[in-house]
Amino acid sequence: MTFSRPSDRPLKTPISEGECLKNGNLPAMRTGKQALLLVVGASLVVAQTACSRGAAKVDRTYAQPPLLSSDASAALGQQITALGQGFDGDIGIAVEDVQTGAVAEFDGRTFFPQQSVSKFWVALAALDAADRGRIKLDTPVVLTPSDLTLFHQPIANEIRTAGRYRTTLGALMSRALQQSDNTCNDFILRAIGGPGSVRAFIDANNIAGVRFGPGERLMQSRIAGLTWHQEYSLGDAFFRARAQVPLARRRAAFDAYVADPVDGAQPVAVVNALARLQRGELISASSTARLLGTMSHTRTGPQRLKGGLAPGWSLAHKTGTGQEIGATQTGYNDIGILTSPGGRSYAVAVMIRRTAAPIWSRMVVMQNVVRAVIAYDAALPMRPSRGVTAALKR
Repeated sequence: MTFSRPSDRPLKTPISEGECLKNGNLPAMRTGKQALLLVVGASLVVAQTACSRGAAKVDRTYAQPPLLSSDASAALGQQITALGQGFDGDIGIAVEDVQTGAVAEFDGRTFFPQQSVSKFWVALAALDAADRGRIKLDTPVVLTPSDLTLFHQPIANEIRTAGRYRTTLGALMSRALQQSDNTCNDFILRAIGGPGSVRAFIDANNIAGVRFGPGERLMQSRIAGLTWHQEYSLGDAFFRARAQVPLARRRAAFDAYVADPVDGAQPVAVVNALARLQRGELISASSTARLLGTMSHTRTGPQRLKGGLAPGWSLAHKTGTGQEIGATQTGYNDIGILTSPGGRSYAVAVMIRRTAAPIWSRMVVMQNVVRAVIAYDAALPMRPSRGVTAALKR
């Protein structure tokens, strides 16, 4: 059974920002809203909410997914709903069973800010271009200070040390996905033809419900109420410039982005694309294996989805983290492919549009989504011994 909330519901009142636990031992969420609901009762509550508040405003909406069925699926739907309703902020959750295409979701057809989740689409477009012979990932490239962007860019130190840095497009793609390096990602984006090329890939593959923004420089500066200047890439120049923006103007820009994110995506659309990737439907088998292999070694977000893994389970994923204003943050995300010890796979997306909840509580809700999927898998009457990944290798 699927569950959803309309996108025009009022935002919840933010609470004070908490500290991230450093030892990795995260407490379970403690809220009465997370008690499992009866299927019929939950359906009536959500249906009444949708009728009273109106339908979500979307563009290129992803089509209605198949509904989960069976006792195990109903339990998963109830848990996803409870987790979404219990979270202090605007959250969208979607899970797709890769084998069947069935989906459980909570507010899954609202557009949520992707932030660095969008690097996933850049990698897909780049690998598709490589498959078609338009680029070669082993092509040597040179990065200079003029290629620097802002925020998280670990490669910046290597560029600044020697004034230039030699590498390959393939190595840049790995760093963009695993380290979420903005400079690496923007370089690849320019190499494949810019944002238009990514949008063309999305359209050509009929991936509805996903937008792609203008790139890190332009998007992040607009969210802050600024116009991009290359000198913002140096040191803390961007932060100093942002601090000079009048609070009212900055808040207006922030709120406008949250309300209608230029890089927005619907969680159900994201999991559908992930499932199609896992089934080998988007790019070649070798490129699929390369992308999922790279994402399985992602270093960011070790306590988001990955923190909920059980022994023998694996995750190929991409995180995204947006800007803050005061205690409120936009775009705190993690998406990926979960694979069971038996080889069954699930596409998962947890996307937070706006929240002031403590960081640990954001990570806990993501972990609990993973645990709900694992419980669903364990309750299935029959589980395959070989998954889609094994089928791709044949």
